[in-house]
Amino acid sequence: MFTDTHAHLNLDPFYEDVQPYIDRALEAGVTRIIVPSIDLITSERAISLADKYDNIFAAVGIHPHDSTDASHEHLSVFEEMLKHPKVCAIGEIGLDYFRDYAPEDIQKRVFRGQIELAKDKGYPMIVHNRAADADTYAILDEADYFNAQFHCYGSDEAFAFKVLEKGALISFTGVVTFANKVKELVKTLPLEKLMIETDCPWMAPIPHRGKQNEPAYVVEVARAYSEIFQRPIEEIAKITTNTAKSFFNI
Repeated sequence: MFTDTHAHLNLDPFYEDVQPYIDRALEAGVTRIIVPSIDLITSERAISLADKYDNIFAAVGIHPHDSTDASHEHLSVFEEMLKHPKVCAIGEIGLDYFRDYAPEDIQKRVFRGQIELAKDKGYPMIVHNRAADADTYAILDEADYFNAQFHCYGSDEAFAFKVLEKGALISFTGVVTFANKVKELVKTLPLEKLMIETDCPWMAPIPHRGKQNEPAYVVEVARAYSEIFQRPIEEIAKITTNTAKSFFNI
């Protein structure tokens, strides 16, 4: 049993006809899927999917790219959404200085607010961190709350151990199937602190690279872990799923 901890099934092209993707995921042994959000609309969609499918769980939040559009009442809306039994996290939230789609001060403000909500309500966070290591760490440290999954991890080994020591977890996408630098990084990390994800529709793994990604393909990420750690894929599935179940409380 595999758990895709990051699948954007609340976005196009998935949302209008998600059933085939769910079916292929189940056929591949993917029995749990976490659907993160980027704004209020996708948060509502994530909850709608979680209501419809037993194996889907929702995360609600505002992505740094969308932080300029955050409404004044977004935190109170999310607070109500957290009462839904299948909302398991706040995310994806964080900072992105690589694309720079939103001013840094707005990204930080929106990030801080969502961290405080997560801390106050005791929810884990799905953190997007791109080219923003110093500020991401400083803001989490300031809040004294590292109950976080650093998704689609793209920072270095030193930063990985820095956040792991604070209690955070890390997940990798299909990049681990073809990027030697990422494979070498994963090799240095404790398996019990890792999860797997697709970040679909992006980041498709080998042998699907260049195509649209989907939850069924998270098995290839697990297969890469299996090769890196020299452990049976069944063991990788069990360890990463148990970690996800514990982290997301699902």
